[in-house]
Amino acid sequence: MPQTCRISSEIGPLRRVLLRDARSALGTAAAVDAQWKRLGFRGPPDVARAIAEYLAFVSLLEQAGVTVDYLPDAPGLTLDSVYVRDASIVCDRGAVSCRMGKESRAAEPGAHESAFRSLGIPILGRIEGDAHLEGGDVVWLDDRTIAVGEGYRSDRDGIAQLAGLLADCVDDVIAVPLPHWRGPGDVFHLMSILSPVAEDRVLVYSPLLPVPFRTELLGRGFELVEVPDGEFDTQGANVLALGPNRCLALEGNPETRRRLERAGVEVLVYRGEEISVKGLGGPTCLTRPLVRGPA
Repeated sequence: MPQTCRISSEIGPLRRVLLRDARSALGTAAAVDAQWKRLGFRGPPDVARAIAEYLAFVSLLEQAGVTVDYLPDAPGLTLDSVYVRDASIVCDRGAVSCRMGKESRAAEPGAHESAFRSLGIPILGRIEGDAHLEGGDVVWLDDRTIAVGEGYRSDRDGIAQLAGLLADCVDDVIAVPLPHWRGPGDVFHLMSILSPVAEDRVLVYSPLLPVPFRTELLGRGFELVEVPDGEFDTQGANVLALGPNRCLALEGNPETRRRLERAGVEVLVYRGEEISVKGLGGPTCLTRPLVRGPA
């Protein structure tokens, strides 16, 4: 197993991530204007402000001891490529290339494969045929269990293929049916409503959690930290664990932050009006973890 790839957790100390540099993803104001509506952004990111937000976000990761690698440029990449979590899955044995439920993102898995080859990370396989799977729907609950959202971005066939490709890495794959919510054009993944923050603690937005899955979490001994209604749309449920009980969250969700801190979680925040709110992608979306655990 290469040292560049070691992950079977959402909460182990974060050591290495793959990012897509916002300066490359955004390009010029003209490029943003040509893309943002058809990609479903809430508004056109201001390029200068978005880049400043992104560089501050990267600085927070580096200050936390995280090594950063960048996705290479490739034909067909759009603004969405900055949300690098979605195009691949990583486990201790290597990487799986996704097949995107959003057609405009079809070029991203190939770019991820190029990055993995340059980093010496084996490609375990690809989601193939008519199946779809996106990384934002895949959550490690423990080192042998993953939950996978089944919705408009990831389907039953994609989940079955992933289970086969990760058979040596996981024992249990829990399919989690997702609600229609705002329909097939919306950005909605399992990680839109769930973020592990410790071995026995997870941040959730319960109104959109399927009852059987919420019961499963409680049965597994998880403490559920609840996101309030008013902070769901501002990525309140989407936080990136930097380690057990330490996370990076989008600024502007004060009640969620208070609830996490009362539960014993240290919360760092970044400003992301341009880079996260407009594109509906929080800190987990902006990162593809490659290594978690001891240095």
